[in-house]
Amino acid sequence: MYLADSRSTGSRGTEAAVVPDTRPGRRPAAVPPTVLALGAVSLITDVSSEMVAAVLPLYVVTALGLSPLGFGLLDGINNGVGALVRLAGGHLADRGGRRHKVVAGLGYGLSAVCKPLLLLAHTLPVISAVLAVDRTGKGLRTAPRDAMISLSTEPEHRGRAFGVHRAMDTTGALLGPLVAFAVLRATVDGYDAVFAVSGCVAALGVLVLLLFVPRRVTLADADADADADAERRPERPPALRDSLALLRRPDLRRLTVCATLLGLTTVSDSFLYLLLQREGNLPAHLFPLLPLGTAAVFLLLAVPLGALADRVDRRRLFLAGHGVLLLGYGVVLSPRHGVPAVIAVLVLHGTFYAATDGVLAAATAGTVPARHQGAGQALVGTAQALARFACSLAFGAAWSLWGERTALAVTAAALAVSAVVASFLLRTADEVSA
Repeated sequence: MYLADSRSTGSRGTEAAVVPDTRPGRRPAAVPPTVLALGAVSLITDVSSEMVAAVLPLYVVTALGLSPLGFGLLDGINNGVGALVRLAGGHLADRGGRRHKVVAGLGYGLSAVCKPLLLLAHTLPVISAVLAVDRTGKGLRTAPRDAMISLSTEPEHRGRAFGVHRAMDTTGALLGPLVAFAVLRATVDGYDAVFAVSGCVAALGVLVLLLFVPRRVTLADADADADADAERRPERPPALRDSLALLRRPDLRRLTVCATLLGLTTVSDSFLYLLLQREGNLPAHLFPLLPLGTAAVFLLLAVPLGALADRVDRRRLFLAGHGVLLLGYGVVLSPRHGVPAVIAVLVLHGTFYAATDGVLAAATAGTVPARHQGAGQALVGTAQALARFACSLAFGAAWSLWGERTALAVTAAALAVSAVVASFLLRTADEVSA
């Protein structure tokens, strides 16, 4: 019996839901143990994922000789395939009686298996296939994981809880490139060694999930009583059309549209780092260190901005984060190059993630009912990921046709327009609610 399962078993051997401490005089924890356990899983998994992500752009462009358009296709697969299965992951978790851990565990397991397979991938089709399976795993696990965070946390603390989780996740993102850099410097077959070590670390993350994340969680808000009644009175499991019908909810629909518009003009991390490496004339062996700047700022600001999101409008903070990203594009396009410009872009990039990643998930959690948390998170996340998939393909093609600077200038202009439209949608939503 797994440790987490044995702790969540009642006296009759049935599964007991993990609920916050509601004894008189005791306030529920702002960051429940479930969130910390999921944060540990994400930390370890991100070490593995970012080891690969840190070297993959340079590996496919220099070692394998792919064009920017070819890399755009590869990077698009990285985002697009995960997006296509994210909705399925959220729906399956909700349909199974909120057994989010089972679906999340399957996703983490698929990704762990794929890391060693990169040792055998030396052509674009094979690498694309491996990455497709890896992103399938990520797509399956993301919505159930975020649903577990939402369900185990008081609504007024969700911004902080997602901030803590993203800070732990980003700690892994910070350590991953460092480990990749060390492996590249210490081994002869550097890329193969990175892929092998990454697989071992990913397996450890799956083990932590099985041992320490409770099998089931229960909402900490007013929907908990309704969920308890539903468990005593079995109902038809949510169908896929029920999940899609969530878009009829005005708040969720507007949030999804805003996330999609802004995602269509968000250049992927890999492309941004390639631009920084070229514009700043950085040596190739320093390329894996570029994500460290973004990760360090994200780590420092994730919790403060998550707590701020609990006190202000989370949607507007999400929009402000894209304004920060637009400033970063401006610095890349400015005539000032060199180390100071690179540092400035990385600071702005990390701030963008701290103001948008967990904040969007917290905002989504407040727009859907308890039994549809997985599907709600998946709908918004899928729309955003598909938009970024399209942006990767378009940016790679624009780079090949016009050059990197023109491609970024067009994207920056489109981001400014998208931000104005999103701001109008949010303002309209506020007027309607008033």
